[in-house]
Amino acid sequence: MTTMRLAKGGAMKRREFIAWLGGGAAACPALWPLGSLAQNSVAANPASLAAHDNSIGQVASLTGTATVTRGNAARTALKVADAIYAKDILQTEVNSALGITFDDETTFSLSANTRIAIDAFVYQQGGQGNLASFSVAAGTALFIASLVAKTGDMKIATPEATLGIRGTTGIVEVPPAGGAATPTIKLYADADGHVGRIEVFDRQGASLGALTQGASAFALRRGPGGRLAAVSYQIPAQEAAHDRGALQRLNLTHTIGRQMLIQRQRLRGLGRGPGRGPGRQPGREPGRQGPNNQRPRGGQNPRGERAPQQPVNRPQRSPGQPRPRQRKNIFNEPKR
Repeated sequence: MTTMRLAKGGAMKRREFIAWLGGGAAACPALWPLGSLAQNSVAANPASLAAHDNSIGQVASLTGTATVTRGNAARTALKVADAIYAKDILQTEVNSALGITFDDETTFSLSANTRIAIDAFVYQQGGQGNLASFSVAAGTALFIASLVAKTGDMKIATPEATLGIRGTTGIVEVPPAGGAATPTIKLYADADGHVGRIEVFDRQGASLGALTQGASAFALRRGPGGRLAAVSYQIPAQEAAHDRGALQRLNLTHTIGRQMLIQRQRLRGLGRGPGRGPGRQPGREPGRQGPNNQRPRGGQNPRGERAPQQPVNRPQRSPGQPRPRQRKNIFNEPKR
């Protein structure tokens, strides 16, 4: 092992320390964990991870057990803050609930024994091709439709019908296959009182009707010849009370999810590098001076720095003129 040579006086010169660090220290196994730790720290850099992030949402709330299936992989248990991707299949278990918030602030709250697939999701702020497509196979899914529904195309499919969502709050209930219950679709007002629109189509694309009033509902039933119909019905008081409690939980999940989305956007901003945020000039950081450290013209001083003091013009004393009386130093102030 290379020994450490000390310069005169016992201090190692800087160039000798660098040479020893690159040669002798590299050959010392005891120092290897330090290098490994540094490499791991770089690999775990949030900015590096954010640059390759293609997730579309995040788990905002979870009660009990929920799982996700991706591709041919086995089902995996979810936890709060887990990322959600397109083509994911989400499943809640008995006595469980799952809340998901997507990048456009759309939020889903899945009750127990609910299965939903994220068929497609594309959102870009200011983009023209925004779209979202979900499939509810079974269970109850509550949702607050946000920017995709307002700027693009959002659809929710059930085994028997397809819903066109036009920016609103709603509930989709799909009973288990073989049961006597009928699927239902409900439209409720948003938290701010706004009421959107839910259009209902059969699987062949024929229009079955539209919900346009708050607290209105359709039941999907088969008529003569097996033809599907969307039948309006009055939501019973007990069912409406249950819905109000579920919608309160949905709004709470929506609030939490939006806060988490802000953090995700900040992380993604780190991955895009400096000077790429909204309203920021390329190559300029907030609070930095202009080129060549020039300050703004017109006497502006945005950083609140003190202006340089101007020299004091003392009056000249004529020959023979007595000196002005000096103030007595009664407080033992230091002489200037």
